[in-house]
Amino acid sequence: MSDASIPLPATGPEMSFLPNERIALFIDGPNLAATAKSLDFDIDFKLLLMLFRQRTQLLRAYYFTALTEDTERSIRPLLDWLEYNGFTVITKLLKECTDASGRRRIRGSMDVELAVQAMQLDDAVQHVVLFSGDGAFRCLAAALQGGGKRVSVVSTLNAHPPVVADELRRQADQFIDLAHLQNYISREAAEQ
Repeated sequence: MSDASIPLPATGPEMSFLPNERIALFIDGPNLAATAKSLDFDIDFKLLLMLFRQRTQLLRAYYFTALTEDTERSIRPLLDWLEYNGFTVITKLLKECTDASGRRRIRGSMDVELAVQAMQLDDAVQHVVLFSGDGAFRCLAAALQGGGKRVSVVSTLNAHPPVVADELRRQADQFIDLAHLQNYISREAAEQ
């Protein structure tokens, strides 16, 4: 199915981008999945990419996720699809360790990798759209803004409790509630 065969409504969700502003998407995979699950829908990444391509000058789209050997097998089809369809996928294996009390723990996140990749953006990108509600990214948003980039955060206030950290939402130039994108990027929207 080609992008042209999936019609998007003429009017879209409230998103504010400056004319000719070049953007990059940064998707915290596990955070976005949990946010969509809290809103009870599955994301169609083809529609997500189309939405931003049609309404912005999308230059890059990154998807970050940490994997275990078990989850790698189950998520591999999604990661392959993303890689073949315009996303840069960045992964790493989670590490298993034993804490001081002898309990086995799984450690790892992609926060550092996401932040480093965002800080390495060249001047071609003027606006970063961060799909995460993790308050740890407030400092990243501030650093990007200090470098002259605008930052939008996509998460939700429509979950109980809200998924987005208040400090990240306040730091963002724009907050986009994932619930407002649901009719445009859900798998159900693709089937209609």
